Amino acid sequence: MSNELKTISKRETVALLGVVLVSMIISVIEPYEMGTWFLEVVPVFIGIPILFFTFKRFPLTPLTYRLLTIHALILILGGHYSYARVPLGFWIQDLFDFSRNHYDRIGHLAQGFIPAILAREILLRTSPLKPGKWLFVIVMSIVLAFSAFYEMIEWWAAIAGGDSAESFLGTQGDIWDTQWDMFIALLGAITAQLVLSKKHDKELNRIR
Repeated sequence: MSNELKTISKRETVALLGVVLVSMIISVIEPYEMGTWFLEVVPVFIGIPILFFTFKRFPLTPLTYRLLTIHALILILGGHYSYARVPLGFWIQDLFDFSRNHYDRIGHLAQGFIPAILAREILLRTSPLKPGKWLFVIVMSIVLAFSAFYEMIEWWAAIAGGDSAESFLGTQGDIWDTQWDMFIALLGAITAQLVLSKKHDKELNRIR
């Protein structure tokens, strides 16, 4: 049964990788701005080789691979249109009568939600930490630190690119955009742990 689960997981991982690669190929065809596309999808370029080379020595749970795939697709879609111009964001804007395109908020929610499960998995498998309050707080802190670091990357990109970095920043004139981004990532990290911890623990028990 254990070998069967590993085989299914491996096949699914290959399928998920295929979805990401095909999406990247489609996304790079006539993007809104090639520089913005690259900046938005560079985490995918970094993540794929890491996941590939660690697959045999440190395979992740199916849940984590699925979540990482969703995160990659969110980044790829945002890179193609630029976050302020994604059609899904305009649809949400019209539906709820928002004053701006909130697709970037979806991105930052995912930036908290999905890395929280990844960080949780790494900590549970490589440290003495066990499920509980301390793990919850540490995961939350890691995600918030990562979100703050990403905001610094956006700051450095703005300094380097000047007005041309506006599409990457996606602030849409909101002076509190940075604070909102970090806050929403924090909410994502909290929500992920509250909603998915039990399912994640079950999958972790299968691969131990």
